[in-house]
Amino acid sequence: VPLLLLLLLLLLSSPLAPAPANGLLSPKGVNYEVQALMTIKNYLKDPHGVLKNWDQDSVDPCSWTMVTCSQENLVTGLEAPSQNLSGLLSPSIGNLTNLEIVLLQNNNINGRIPAEIGRLTKLRTLDLSSNHFSGEIPGSVSRLRDLQYLRLNNNTLSGAFPSSSANLSHLVFLDLSYNNLSGPVPGSLARTFNIVGNPLICGAATEQDCYGTLPMPMSYSLNNTQGTVLPAKSKSHKAAIAFGSTIGCISILFLLTGLLFWWRHRKNRQILFDVDDQHIENVNLENLKRFQFRELQAATENFSSKNMIGKGGFGNVYRGKLPDGTIVAVKRLKDGNAAGGELQFQTEVEMISLAVHRNLLRLCGFCMTATERLLIYPYMSNGSVASRLKGK
Repeated sequence: VPLLLLLLLLLLSSPLAPAPANGLLSPKGVNYEVQALMTIKNYLKDPHGVLKNWDQDSVDPCSWTMVTCSQENLVTGLEAPSQNLSGLLSPSIGNLTNLEIVLLQNNNINGRIPAEIGRLTKLRTLDLSSNHFSGEIPGSVSRLRDLQYLRLNNNTLSGAFPSSSANLSHLVFLDLSYNNLSGPVPGSLARTFNIVGNPLICGAATEQDCYGTLPMPMSYSLNNTQGTVLPAKSKSHKAAIAFGSTIGCISILFLLTGLLFWWRHRKNRQILFDVDDQHIENVNLENLKRFQFRELQAATENFSSKNMIGKGGFGNVYRGKLPDGTIVAVKRLKDGNAAGGELQFQTEVEMISLAVHRNLLRLCGFCMTATERLLIYPYMSNGSVASRLKGK
């Protein structure tokens, strides 16, 4: 018996490596997420070396640039917008099955959108806008049932939007503008949508109906303008036509009234992104405050270098003190007057405001002028996680 107890103690104390709970390691000890990310890197051309710290020998990709992870060290975000990346988007992106957000907008990536993207069933935000993607939108997109925000605008996509996309019940924002789509594209997919710039769907006469925020479902089809009027064959048929015409007139009246309210709402909403810096009214987008540029200049002592607390690929971060004594972090974005303008900045602000997590700073304000784009966050006196890990 003492010998058995001794053997048991030796087994319990032996330095066996625990099996990963998340099952990310293959039998050969290869991290599947590292493998997928390295394949993505190999498909891309990276002229500025923004992915240079992606290392195939690494077992933990969570320290890599452009990669975001959960508390369980699972890759949940791939965020590399405006990095001048080109090449192709690898199908191996479908192996990153824990992804919740993919931001690859404003690059030069070409080729088709891989169908494997439909395997990302946890995805909530997908932005591939302003690239050179071509071909049809893969039908597998309809499997992304948690998707809330989808931007594929400013590419050369063709064909129809997947007919099975009715499964996207959580979608709140859809932008397919400036492609070569041919319809039908159901506007009922998302409350806020934009399909302008697709000549086969939105002609000049219907362009005003191809974007906006609507209270009721609408659908867009090539057949909408190709109706046929049949000749009357009987009195009852004429009566039916008369009745239908009356109902049609009443419907048009209600529609015009609704459009009037929508236009007034849209006009008020556009004030939020008035580029005239003389507009001094504080306007809220939900809980977001619009700051004036001169107000942030004063708070940061004209963006003095002594107040700079961070620097990254998207811009510099400054410590600022508001007139009421509140300390904030002001992120001054690069390329403030880049292509995309008001609409793109608006959608990005809306998207950031949707990101609510206990490990993320909540956006509390913004500023926009003709040449400046700034985001305002709460100030964290203990610095960033990266600075703590480096012991700074």
